[in-house]
Amino acid sequence: MTRPPDEVFNQPPPLEDYNSFAEDAPLREALRREGGAWAEESVNEFGALMGSRETLRLGEAANRNPPTLRTHDRFGNRLDEVEFHPAWHELLRIGIANRHHSLPWTTPRAGAHVARAALNMLRHQVDEGASCPLTMTFAVVPSLRLQPELSDEWLPRVLSEEYDARFVPAHLKRGALFGMALTERQGGSDVRANTTRAVPASTREGAGAEYLLEGHKWFCSAPMCDAFLTLAQVPKGLSCFLLPRLLPDGTRNGFQLQRLKDKLGNRSNASSEVEFRGARAWMVGDEGRGVQTIIEMVRHTRLDCAFGSAATARRAVAEALHTCAHRRAFGKRLAEQPLMRNVLADLCVESEAMTALSLRLARGFDESPEDEGQRLFTRLATAVGKYWITRRAVAVVSEALECTGGNGYVEESPLARLYRDVPLNSIWEGSGNVQCLEMLRALRKDAGTLEMTLSEIRAARGGDRRLDEFTDALERELADTSRLEERARRLAERLALALQGSLLVRHAPREVADAFCASRLAGDAGLAFGTLPADTDFERIIERARPKVGD
Repeated sequence: MTRPPDEVFNQPPPLEDYNSFAEDAPLREALRREGGAWAEESVNEFGALMGSRETLRLGEAANRNPPTLRTHDRFGNRLDEVEFHPAWHELLRIGIANRHHSLPWTTPRAGAHVARAALNMLRHQVDEGASCPLTMTFAVVPSLRLQPELSDEWLPRVLSEEYDARFVPAHLKRGALFGMALTERQGGSDVRANTTRAVPASTREGAGAEYLLEGHKWFCSAPMCDAFLTLAQVPKGLSCFLLPRLLPDGTRNGFQLQRLKDKLGNRSNASSEVEFRGARAWMVGDEGRGVQTIIEMVRHTRLDCAFGSAATARRAVAEALHTCAHRRAFGKRLAEQPLMRNVLADLCVESEAMTALSLRLARGFDESPEDEGQRLFTRLATAVGKYWITRRAVAVVSEALECTGGNGYVEESPLARLYRDVPLNSIWEGSGNVQCLEMLRALRKDAGTLEMTLSEIRAARGGDRRLDEFTDALERELADTSRLEERARRLAERLALALQGSLLVRHAPREVADAFCASRLAGDAGLAFGTLPADTDFERIIERARPKVGD
């Protein structure tokens, strides 16, 4: 049979106009299991919206048309404004209307963090950039509450379900967004090396007082937000401040944008370098306790990093599964080729383990205000989970891209964008080493953090011999307190694997748990994806995770 050269065949249909929640069994099951079943109907509706062609195009458009900086008008007056494509504003409107920035605060019930995590994982698969201002606005709430007068003023705007993109003073807006400006060029993660200075604007000093800030920030996330939490030095040490973009009288604060970062990925979102030139700001928390004040914000953003990476991995795996279910090579569908089946099943197992741990962490945030044990668990497990999930997601997206061949490597494919985006969460809010050091601090500060984490792991005792043996070996390693810093990455990795293994043994289908324990815990696999034991039930693992679109 002779085909005309312009005939297109043996190509998959686009993965669109589907329900990204309904087609994700691990996410559906985790939502119910971890306490968010009450939100399933709304999450399901949101999954249909996020899988629609129109919404997916918003993510593409926002990333093809990155933000631009206007420092001055044509007369030389400073503007310090960033212009975004309309798709960006629509993505933010969708997120805020669906309370991705506020759900646990406005609906403080069991499972609220879990429901929010599920919603955010679905939206994050459309565009990672919009997650940045939504996450920071969500995470600022615990820190703001430490300063009641500022909380009373700002929280009604922060918790609003209306997105207001106007560049006007916050008190005139229907809703407000928050950003962060913490690191400086000479210090990076070592924020105590910051040189930005704050001096009182009047005779009043300390918590709640107004200050004037002079200095710079090397990374200011989402610079068109209405206000920022930032750090500056006062005589008693590094302190936290709330800095608005515009002052109540409509004048621009001393907040000058020097340039936007030309980033590898996350292109829909603006990240900037800024200078503070007499910028007015109000101290949040006590003098000299800036890190302690802002740590709750950081802790919540780290949770979002974990499930954001799990979401990116899920989108990549879904695209790979979809392509391989429809494309043929060497006489069979790719998904029927034995070696490809091994690769796809391996990716499915990894993605499910990420989702399970992410939503378990979210449940810990739901329970920790009343449950001291869960507070201790989340302090340690969030650092461990953020370290491991964000790291493994990079490998998952790379392998998924390869499953789609050259088509995945062109910018028209969503995988090219995912590949550029995926390293970010392992860097943002503390790189891998920072997370491992946080893990060690948690272990040293309170022995209960380790005991609660081990208790979670031991809940699967007797469910799989390989997990039991891995856990016993891990406990022996943890009992050895020598050279902990040199061993920190190894310990974090093994803690993450044990947590994931425990969750899968207790809750996942037998074939998924068996493949995980054999390959990740018992070492019956190689160092690359696609090296699961040959007797793995590849077909059932793949069919569990595959979006049934275009069948």
